[in-house]
Amino acid sequence: MLRLRLLAAVPLCALVGCATVKTREVEPHVAPVAGVAPGGMGAPHSGAGQAGVDVVGVEARPVVAGVIAAALQAAAQVTGPASTSGRFWDTLLAQTELEKLIVKRSIQLVGSRKLSGGVPNDCSGFVRLAYLAAGIDLVNHGFLAGENAVSAIFRRALDVGTVHHQAPRPGDLVFFRETYDRNRDGRRNDGMTHIGVVEAVDADGTVTFIHRGGKGVARGRLNLSAPARHQLGQGGPVINDYIRPATKSTRSYLAGELFAAFASPEGL
Repeated sequence: MLRLRLLAAVPLCALVGCATVKTREVEPHVAPVAGVAPGGMGAPHSGAGQAGVDVVGVEARPVVAGVIAAALQAAAQVTGPASTSGRFWDTLLAQTELEKLIVKRSIQLVGSRKLSGGVPNDCSGFVRLAYLAAGIDLVNHGFLAGENAVSAIFRRALDVGTVHHQAPRPGDLVFFRETYDRNRDGRRNDGMTHIGVVEAVDADGTVTFIHRGGKGVARGRLNLSAPARHQLGQGGPVINDYIRPATKSTRSYLAGELFAAFASPEGL
């Protein structure tokens, strides 16, 4: 499901002639949509999925893709290249007041090594502080037996229908699975173990998120178009940060490899 705010970009298509987009006559088919896999660095946290089928005529897809691509190209020309502040998507998709409050508080906490405010000093405590700034208590629904905070927040997002795998918006939650061996059995069977807040999305699709890792609250990068790549070429920009360190028996893992899902703040 594409966000409705993307429609605001369509008038920009006129700047680059998206009306010239052509379609191919292809028989429609049913395309499955990947479900949310149960499962999410850092220090131990205090603190599953769904699948569906989207029936879409293939003929319509090149039109939609072409229109959106043209709109994004036009917007890039208007807004200029992405930068650390005022990134491409932030300009194209105007943030709501709710999103602004969440992102502002997240940025204020960058560099903190100890969280205050009555929350755990871990990734779940960080996102709770960020969302409390917008009046949202992410765990007021309680916990199930044996459930960690990340899993509890994910369960809540599933219940209200805000979990998604589309391009995220600033303020969205980002979930990761198996970022550490929570049950200490040496296997990757730990489910959701890490969570952060999306700060921005660059034009190339690289997501900057803020999270509480092993060294405190910091920024991380995630790019789902190349989930197993740390950098774009030798000496190029980092697009996926390492989020699970290597051990004697396992290699290190990148954010893109352990990504589980996004969730919007609306309705939480």
